Amino acid sequence: MQRTLKALAIGIVLGLWAGPAMGGAAPWPGKESQWNDYDRFEFAVDGRPCHVVVPKKVAHGRPWVWRARFPNYHIEVDLRLLGRGFHVAYMNTNGMLGSDKALAHWDAFYREMSVSHGLARRAVMEAVSRGGLFAYRWAARHPDRVACIYGDVPVLDFKSWPLGQGKGAGHKATWRQLLGQYGLTHTQALQYGGNPLDNLAPLAAAGIPLYHAISLNDRIVPAHENTLVLQKRYRQLGGQITVETIPKGTAKSNGHHFDRPDPARAVKFVFMNSFDWRPDEKDYFRLRGGLANCRLKFERARTGRVVFMGGSITNMTGWRQMVCRALQRRFPKTKFDFINAGIPSTGSVPGAFRFGRDVLARGAVDLLFEEAAVNDRANRSGRPTQWRRGMEGILRQAVKANPHMDIVVMHFVDPTKLADYDTGKTPAVVGEHERVAAHCGVNTIRLSLEVADRIRAGQFAWKQDFRGLHPSRYGHRLYTATIERMFDAAWARPLDKEARPVPHTLPQPLDKWSYSRPRLVAPGRAAVGKGWRLVPKWRPVGRADRGGTRPGFVGVPMLIAEQAGAELTFTFEGTAVGLWIIAGPDVGVIEYRVDDGAWQQRDQFTRWSGGLHLPWTLILADELPDSKHTLTLRTTDRKNRASRGHACRIVLFCVNGPRMAR
Repeated sequence: MQRTLKALAIGIVLGLWAGPAMGGAAPWPGKESQWNDYDRFEFAVDGRPCHVVVPKKVAHGRPWVWRARFPNYHIEVDLRLLGRGFHVAYMNTNGMLGSDKALAHWDAFYREMSVSHGLARRAVMEAVSRGGLFAYRWAARHPDRVACIYGDVPVLDFKSWPLGQGKGAGHKATWRQLLGQYGLTHTQALQYGGNPLDNLAPLAAAGIPLYHAISLNDRIVPAHENTLVLQKRYRQLGGQITVETIPKGTAKSNGHHFDRPDPARAVKFVFMNSFDWRPDEKDYFRLRGGLANCRLKFERARTGRVVFMGGSITNMTGWRQMVCRALQRRFPKTKFDFINAGIPSTGSVPGAFRFGRDVLARGAVDLLFEEAAVNDRANRSGRPTQWRRGMEGILRQAVKANPHMDIVVMHFVDPTKLADYDTGKTPAVVGEHERVAAHCGVNTIRLSLEVADRIRAGQFAWKQDFRGLHPSRYGHRLYTATIERMFDAAWARPLDKEARPVPHTLPQPLDKWSYSRPRLVAPGRAAVGKGWRLVPKWRPVGRADRGGTRPGFVGVPMLIAEQAGAELTFTFEGTAVGLWIIAGPDVGVIEYRVDDGAWQQRDQFTRWSGGLHLPWTLILADELPDSKHTLTLRTTDRKNRASRGHACRIVLFCVNGPRMAR
């Protein structure tokens, strides 16, 4: 029985919070009383008095505020958050001044809140005055358990208060008390490196946002020795902090207390950064294949290869690095090989063809994150068959390469998806990708739906906060928080010592024409006529030298024709053929046919080509008999009105078939 209870406790603290509707939270113990018309329960944890104030209607996700010291001071923010469904919790460790002794009690309190009572994994830390020593020191030890920090004139360096080494008043008796709690001499305390101001890096690395309200005439906790120092250092570390300044605190308090202005800004800050709060009871991930195999590898072999495949949102600095850090925190003894396989502007079709090169080149993959919903919609409008064939091609290749590979398919957000959700429709590309993932038994995260739901619920604004399909840091944090909730759910229970990897199996193809046998063929394999030349290390020159380039697609071999009338043939075996081209400012219209078929045309120019040599994949023909074929291609004297020329630049040929062309 004890083992069962322990397993359940560990499962919940790792993140499987069932919530009251599911019976996963124990009733609050202790003495019940009223606090500002809310129920308050008083009890003890680890020998310390504690209390929790309970909202009248608990929000989905069970978010909570953890008040450090002075629970009845400036309660305006707490009251508004209670009205939004947040709990407000407090542990009395008064007199311990944020020492290691206090933080040990805090660890026990966190376990009580998370394990026994199912509150959210990430607490909103509320650091009031000397409570800053508690809240910041605990948060630096456990950044993965913190949603954000709201500080009200917080102490951030005990040399400022209670020592009073700078311009502050200090408090001698409290300084002596602090030395005893920390086990330091006066001299040792002056050299101590564990103040909040000294340990901001873990918070900045985790992307924890901060909000401080301070008084500029505070002579107890001077702003220029505490918050304003933190503000400078945190921003230098890449962290985000908002400082609300009140010109004058009360004379009676030496400027340390003040009448709280409208708390709306602070409440908005807390609410918008509480990602464990959800608009609805549902969450946005679907665990079909699970994540048990990669966990086994991470925990037992203590090695792991994790690949992130997608477009520019994957390639940019943001959610990918945050997820890497989250995995490293969860598996600190594991040596990870993290691979960035993100290439801007690429969706599922180029993803299928480059999978072997960009995902599998370094060996077996344990965990794959795949996203193509944004670029599929932008690049292949009106071609859901290609979205389906590209995504199924990726997933089938993954499972064939390593049946133990765990996979997560994500759907990032863009304005067209928001518009669809606002009219009650599921975006077509999301529907196709979900259909393929469900057929193959693969996990998915509907991040685009989550963003739409949270915006409708008023948590944040698209333009102001998320800032477009290439998200702000805030948007990347939201994506990461949902991925972490998926980890919590997938890895909720302790790992059974008898557990073994279970291979994922593939059903019959959903689409028999899916790009599951892709080949990238070097351009030199084509038979070329007059007007073509193979450039070993292409760079834009002349008329083409007016656009940017993408890493990996400059300084590489390329087959080029820049005038109309250049013709080539390419022999291949398979069911589909295409080109990976550079769609730059001077590309024109090409025409082509397969075998003796009808001639067809394709304009290579895209809406981005005017200022960019864009890596672009064109599927010229599919649903071909699975046999040998010849592609004939030539440049023409036709071009897009915005293009500057008639060029064609082929990086690679794409073939869906059993082997390379000979």
